[in-house]
Amino acid sequence: MEFRRVPWILGLLLFSGVVWGQVPLSALSPQHRAWAQIILQKPDFSFETCTPPARVRLATMEKLFDHPRVAAAMWRHCQFVPNLFAFEFPGNQLTVDDSRGLRGTLTLAHRQPGLRVYLIEGRVEKGRMNNPFPVGAKMVVVYRYWEGAKGFESHLQTWTTLDSALLSFVSRPFRGYIRHRQQEFIAYISGNIALGGEFAQLDPLEFGLPIHQEGDPIATRQFKAIFPG
Repeated sequence: MEFRRVPWILGLLLFSGVVWGQVPLSALSPQHRAWAQIILQKPDFSFETCTPPARVRLATMEKLFDHPRVAAAMWRHCQFVPNLFAFEFPGNQLTVDDSRGLRGTLTLAHRQPGLRVYLIEGRVEKGRMNNPFPVGAKMVVVYRYWEGAKGFESHLQTWTTLDSALLSFVSRPFRGYIRHRQQEFIAYISGNIALGGEFAQLDPLEFGLPIHQEGDPIATRQFKAIFPG
């Protein structure tokens, strides 16, 4: 009996070592590290995705990452869906909301050149993405990005735990669907972020007037800081 348990325990240790090697836990604050470890020790699912090269400079993408309010405004004017709005708060925190039942709170737990770690709490109301019941989740996201020979590229890894309501026996048949929808949605978001940056670099002034017309002084100020003149 003890012998049979060894492969399972060994597998768990190896998996934990791989995951923790991918997430720079030592760089996180004690509070953020504890939050992340709970998810990494027993995720309901995980996945990774890459973006194809986009013709945008790394410096431009960095500015958009650091100014999510204007990035969300540009997202809307590119007519990407859903129609996202972003609001920044102290402590490297922001909320993203589509005003139709999809929302999340993102905490930037660590950043360094080419790497950002986010801790995310999200909720999708019933029916928003054809889900039969509300879905709440917590995520650890490791976002790596660089400027290669063909342009900006990125690699994103996520680990997710679902809220307790989804762990019931009745909901288990839907968990595969939820995983697929989350993977599909995040890959779509990640790809469009790079594509939006490419559009902005080609013709940044195209976004200036629509952002100003929206009447958000913060987004207008951020846009002028990113694209002066």
